[in-house]
Amino acid sequence: MALTKNEIVDSMYRKLNLPKRKCADTVTALLEIMKRTLVNGEEIMISRFGKFSVRSKNARIGRNPQTGQGLMLRPRKVVIFKSSEVLRDRVNGRR
Repeated sequence: MALTKNEIVDSMYRKLNLPKRKCADTVTALLEIMKRTLVNGEEIMISRFGKFSVRSKNARIGRNPQTGQGLMLRPRKVVIFKSSEVLRDRVNGRR
């Protein structure tokens, strides 16, 4: 199950005891800052969490899975997330 923006807002509301509207505005502002930073080609490094960055992918030959027909995929940019060692350890149940 995916964690939604509304669930993040609710969690902040319960934990920080701030007005729900302020929590929603804060989450929205944070996500907008992150989007703008990535669109500008900059990295986002969050200590003890991980790093978001944008990578360029070259054009390549792909395949339509329904027909099996080959097609040329255009070059594009993708967002990459690399987790910190601290986050990896927590996810894997190590401290």
